[in-house]
Amino acid sequence: MTTVEPVDPWRERVDVADWAAVTAEIDEYGGALLPRLLTSEEAAEFCEMFDRDEPFRSTIDMGRYRFGEGRYRYFAAPYPEPVERLKQALYPRLLPIARDWWARLGRPAPWPDTLDEWLAMCHEAGQTKSTAILLRYREKDWNALHRDLYGDLVFPLQVVINLNRPGVDHTGGEFLLVEQRPRAQSRGTATLLPHGHGYLFTTRDRPVRSSRGWSAAPVRHGVSAIRSGLRHTLALVFHDAA
Repeated sequence: MTTVEPVDPWRERVDVADWAAVTAEIDEYGGALLPRLLTSEEAAEFCEMFDRDEPFRSTIDMGRYRFGEGRYRYFAAPYPEPVERLKQALYPRLLPIARDWWARLGRPAPWPDTLDEWLAMCHEAGQTKSTAILLRYREKDWNALHRDLYGDLVFPLQVVINLNRPGVDHTGGEFLLVEQRPRAQSRGTATLLPHGHGYLFTTRDRPVRSSRGWSAAPVRHGVSAIRSGLRHTLALVFHDAA
């Protein structure tokens, strides 16, 4: 009798992407749009969650730390089911890209085959704090260019999901990437993320061709000013924090 594997809806959402096209796009630009990862109902639940106490371990006022304007909250572990299931579904798809990038740059790739093994390595190194984030931007809020490193062990790719409807719930709030190429001017890209869709981007740097082969181009990310309305974002980081 043949055993039928149960369907994993989270993995189905991730697997529907054209991963060859996603890989080509992130190779070219440092970021790539993903399919819809959350339904409208799931996105609304995260927006409503922002004002609760239970799922979070800390809250950051971005203006206080000169990170921009707005607030974000780190989820406590264990994560809500959509966060954990999406991270588990995404990691095997991101791992080949990460390993290929590090091979081009001549760096050893430390990441094992499963997310659980990788996070265990983070914890052994003293990086034990959860890093999934829920962000809220109101009118005129913005996020300064930055990189989410958190410790010596870093996974080079991460994903954000827009939980609101651009052009309806908010205007402005484009996702920004700024890349410094070797001996060249910085290059910027701006992407307005569709409702519920993911966006994959580089955490720290990425390989670019140079006259000497491959070089690492540092990349920072941020969010442009919200012109009107309200914008929530779910951020999935694949390493824990010291």
